Amino acid sequence: MTSWRHIFFWVLLTSLFWTTRGRAENESSQSVRIKDITTIEGIRDNPIMGYGVVVGLSRTGDSQQTIFSIQTLANLLQRMGLQIPAASVRVNNIAAVFVTATLPPFARPGMKIDVTVSSIGDAKSLAGGILLMTPLKSSSGSVYAVAQGPLTLGGYSAGGAGNTKVVNHLTVGRIPQGASVEQDDSVALATMNTLSLLLRDPDFDVATDIASAINKEMGGNVAHAVDSRRVEISSPNASSGGIPTFMARINPLEIHVHAPAKVVVNERTGTIVMGGATTIGACSVLQGNLAIEISTKYEVSQPQALAKGDTVVVPQTEVQATEKTPQLIQLKQGATVEDLVRGLQNMGATARDIVSILQAIKAAGALEADLEVL
Repeated sequence: MTSWRHIFFWVLLTSLFWTTRGRAENESSQSVRIKDITTIEGIRDNPIMGYGVVVGLSRTGDSQQTIFSIQTLANLLQRMGLQIPAASVRVNNIAAVFVTATLPPFARPGMKIDVTVSSIGDAKSLAGGILLMTPLKSSSGSVYAVAQGPLTLGGYSAGGAGNTKVVNHLTVGRIPQGASVEQDDSVALATMNTLSLLLRDPDFDVATDIASAINKEMGGNVAHAVDSRRVEISSPNASSGGIPTFMARINPLEIHVHAPAKVVVNERTGTIVMGGATTIGACSVLQGNLAIEISTKYEVSQPQALAKGDTVVVPQTEVQATEKTPQLIQLKQGATVEDLVRGLQNMGATARDIVSILQAIKAAGALEADLEVL
């Protein structure tokens, strides 16, 4: 009878253990789609940039000290048949700018994209300006788009004589649909024999789960994990409809992703962002403040009447040091960073103190997570 009771007791404990473990794993993981955590190798955005001139400003453009904008205007007029020396140009209704844009994947000639226009001289405002035709080039020097049109700033500047109100940034503007794509730079999917999915955050478990989900959906061994970031798919064009249909089929597949144990701190602003799976080993934190204040007062030393001497200024320096009693925080095994931060806040520690304490805990080997300092 006793043995049956022991067996029942151990079965109950085992069941509770696996149930608790399963709940913990479910709480620390989340279901995401493959399309949300991967990109396709070779299919990406491409930055393009150009140098141009904004005209039509209301005396808010570059001054005479900005030589390159005047030289640009003289060269532009020379191409139109007007021979004007750059030294004789006296205008402040123009501004030299850099024009930037992003060429999306599968961009075709005639497609419109947004551009951003940024002043590179000493112009006060680009409000009301119009960007003249500006070719946008890639890093290889090839022209992929041409931009032109009126700028939108979303702000204004009003006032004068030292009383001015400025809303938003007036030296950077946008031109929605302001550039036209001139060259085809799309990837030929029909010629691709293999397809590689790149994880945004490298993880061996996630890469293996993605390959398993794709193989289960396609009914064959078509995908395998190459490393923690890359999943290679063979013969994607073999499916009906080619790669577009194949990607539309596997993109909605969901897999479980575990939150990484990571703490990100910004020492300049005192910002702390922590993952939900971050834990701290058993440790003790002793924190105290030492404040030293040095003040200097200047007093006038004046001799008495009929006495020989000069009136001088004598500095009087005072040094005061105050030190608070150190406060102790003890953390048990498995404590979270949230428990630590809450305890430090209760004893009056500032955000910068918390950042320094986290770095010290990591150096002591008690922080069971990656610590990234921005």
